[in-house]
Amino acid sequence: MSQETRGLTTKSVARSMLFFAIPIFFSNLFQQLYNAVDSLIVGNFIGGEALAAVGSSGSLIFLLTGFINGVSLGAGVLIARHFGAGNDTALHRTVHTTVALGAAAGAVLTVIGVAFTPQILRWMGTPDNVIGNSIIYFRIYFLGSIPVVLYNVGASILQSVGDSRSPMCYLIAASLLNVVLDLLFIAGFDMGVGSAALATILSQSLSAFLAFHKLGKEKSAFGVRWREVRFDLPSLRTVVIQGVPSGVQNSVISLANVVVQASINSFGAQAMAGCAAYSKVEGFAFLPITCFSMALATFVSQNLGARRLDRVRKGMRFGVITSVCLAEGIGLAIFSLAPLLIGAFNHEAEVITFGVRQARTASLFYFLLAFSHCSAGILRGLGRPVVPMAIMLAVWCALRITYITVTLRFIPAIQVIFWAYPLTWSISSILFVFYLLRVALPAMSATSADTSCHP
Repeated sequence: MSQETRGLTTKSVARSMLFFAIPIFFSNLFQQLYNAVDSLIVGNFIGGEALAAVGSSGSLIFLLTGFINGVSLGAGVLIARHFGAGNDTALHRTVHTTVALGAAAGAVLTVIGVAFTPQILRWMGTPDNVIGNSIIYFRIYFLGSIPVVLYNVGASILQSVGDSRSPMCYLIAASLLNVVLDLLFIAGFDMGVGSAALATILSQSLSAFLAFHKLGKEKSAFGVRWREVRFDLPSLRTVVIQGVPSGVQNSVISLANVVVQASINSFGAQAMAGCAAYSKVEGFAFLPITCFSMALATFVSQNLGARRLDRVRKGMRFGVITSVCLAEGIGLAIFSLAPLLIGAFNHEAEVITFGVRQARTASLFYFLLAFSHCSAGILRGLGRPVVPMAIMLAVWCALRITYITVTLRFIPAIQVIFWAYPLTWSISSILFVFYLLRVALPAMSATSADTSCHP
């Protein structure tokens, strides 16, 4: 692993970022595939209402897990910084504090998810013919919160030190297991919608076990020793400072999406199913966005720790351009193939109509989504996580909710909801451009000048 990780601060910028980002891409691909498999099998073997119950789960699950995953991402930036700087003591303490935080958060999430799922679903306006299956699905899912959170923690640690291949292998194994279990539970034993959640948490448990088996065998400072997993207060403080803004950012986006989902729910089960099918398709467009956003945060943080500011600038430029181009290419493909892609999840004409309308409204604007996420990753890597949090809170939450709430009063059409995303992606992109050009890049130039004068 040492040669691979040193490559983030020494090898060709394009080569090192691509070799790091590609496994993340495939990790996210298989993650999306086994999320889509739940919907495909449920939609085809149980029906549209069951698909609505499973498909509408994404926004609520991410609302409850997004904060924890965001903190893990923030901790990963610190781990990358310590690793790049060669600070083994801080690296060891941060890793074990992050694991302790993940285990505690998983336990809390289990209690909250199981206890409050029915009330949250009612707040979201889930229709009566869907809510029963939704409650079953969510409660079983949240019973497996600890392995879900711990896998994300373990993957974040490995990726932060440059190992993106191992999490990819673990997710591939989990995805294959999920497909087998879905077919066995639903198609074979006719166990109902709850078995899709059971298959997911069993698969996530496998990936968590594999990640920590790898970390447990690691002899370097980032290896996990369970007897040393505890809260180190100075490390916890830095993890909180770096991670909480990312966690708040995730939760804010998720909260906005829950409100949006509640608005979609008001148009009925067919609209819910169609939009749920589109959300699974859209997840594939997020793959180059997510992988380069994560790669940029790690690459920038490691090279900042190693004081390689020239590589930071080159990496930013390469990552943003590549991600934007890939995302738009996928968007064009989704626009063209929307009826076929949506129809794979459910054959009902009305369901397909809703899904296609949403796909053809949003897909041509994926380049803006990519730019915003990559900018957020860059700023996290630079140690400025509050900025993307503030932009996302103001634009992707407050403005998006206000636009939908107000506009629907005058134009009660679901297309109003669909346009909320391109509009807010556009505004956030403008704000990120302004901040990067006027604040972040000049600050880096000043730091580079200081470094050259004071070696």
